[in-house]
Amino acid sequence: MGKKKTVKRVLIIDSDAEKSLRLSHQLEFIDYEPKVLSSHELANSLNDLGEYNAIFVTNFHGIVDWAQKLSEKDENCPPLILMLGNQPADMSQKEIEDNFVACMKNELKYAELSDAIHRAEVRGTAATQPVKESSNNPELFRSLVGNSRAIIRVRKMIDQVAPTEATVLILGESGTGKEVVARNIHYYSNRRKKPFVPINCGAIPSELLESELFGHEKGSFTGAVGTRQGRFELAEGGTIFLDEIGDMPLNMQVKLLRVIQERSFERVGSNKSVKSDVRIVAATHRDLEKLIEDGTFREDLYYRLNVFPVEMPPLKTRAEDLPLLVNELITRLEHEKKSSVKLTPAAMMALCNYDWPGNVRELANLMERMTILHPYGVVDVSDLPSKVVPHVGIQDPNEEDGELMDAMPILMSGMPAKELNNTPRLPRDGINLKQHLTEIEISLIEQALDECAGVVAHAANRLKIRRTTLVEKMRKYGIQRPEEVS
Repeated sequence: MGKKKTVKRVLIIDSDAEKSLRLSHQLEFIDYEPKVLSSHELANSLNDLGEYNAIFVTNFHGIVDWAQKLSEKDENCPPLILMLGNQPADMSQKEIEDNFVACMKNELKYAELSDAIHRAEVRGTAATQPVKESSNNPELFRSLVGNSRAIIRVRKMIDQVAPTEATVLILGESGTGKEVVARNIHYYSNRRKKPFVPINCGAIPSELLESELFGHEKGSFTGAVGTRQGRFELAEGGTIFLDEIGDMPLNMQVKLLRVIQERSFERVGSNKSVKSDVRIVAATHRDLEKLIEDGTFREDLYYRLNVFPVEMPPLKTRAEDLPLLVNELITRLEHEKKSSVKLTPAAMMALCNYDWPGNVRELANLMERMTILHPYGVVDVSDLPSKVVPHVGIQDPNEEDGELMDAMPILMSGMPAKELNNTPRLPRDGINLKQHLTEIEISLIEQALDECAGVVAHAANRLKIRRTTLVEKMRKYGIQRPEEVS
């Protein structure tokens, strides 16, 4: 087995001493310890390649065979990163993808180098560490990650109430993780070995909700072809989670109140009482006190449920938890063998400045989307959706000839969102301005088309340009024209 990688080391195999030295300096700058070999043959004499996180190797004749033999010889062989100017004629794209985690050009850029290193680290971790099996509750503490005062308080309240039999009412906006709290309460209670049964009271038609909760007897109503257990019976000895309790009809609120008071219920079409030993955890994003004033929620039921209230904070109030949450979500995606990404500091700052109306659910969806669009890559500000990233628009209404600056917001990559009114910084090694603006324009056009379901006319309105101008730009950049919705 290889040595434990306490230091991040990389191996560089290149006969070009000047290029190797330049790459070494770049790697040292990002806290890697490089070792340089002038020939690939010297790598065969190394005892243990497992101490390296990655191997950078320049292209040479027969490199594919060498890479395959190296992997067969040493089971701890780290991922290989190919360095070349142009793809050689004797090497197919499939051979490159099968044997190398990344393929880099001679003129290295920081983003390209960081992307390659991240791909190698993720691939190496996946190869050396088995995927953890799911625990009894794979959702455990998802969205409860963080060090903010609000989330620490929520975790403390869970710890206090879980061992008791108290009824819990979880309040908070949609997507904040109310069901996660309910699952944690069940997991840390004395009922953890019994079922946890969730039901969304707002998603089931009112005429079917009673049967869903309490079950029914055969022939009790049209379509009742057999006897069926309800959620309360399925949760016997465990916990029932009544999500969106604020949407429960008034007639069902009366029956639920009776179950809470008497610990028994009757199936639809039966007059026989069934004893119920379940713990009730309810949740809602609605203001129940306001519903009581409006006469749509029973006050006596509210006080029965509100024994121990837990309020989930919206994500926008705990921006300091964003880095930990993002890391947790990416780790989960890695463990599920889906993909991974790495965020630049500027991208993370942009996320911290966004309001997150969809809360943790929206963040989780965004992270999964980024791993699909940029698998094992590095996500910068320009890669984030336009609604997440603040921008400054530059528009010339008289321009209709397809110039780059036509209605084109300039995203200032690498700058915190709160500094967007300041002058953007020019990278130390300069920038190809025309190419940079082109890439931004293509990205914004694609986002506009995506947000407008492929309707070119609507996308043009979003970009504040004429439809004909947008069609010309799409043709110019080779953006496939979607079918317009009539």
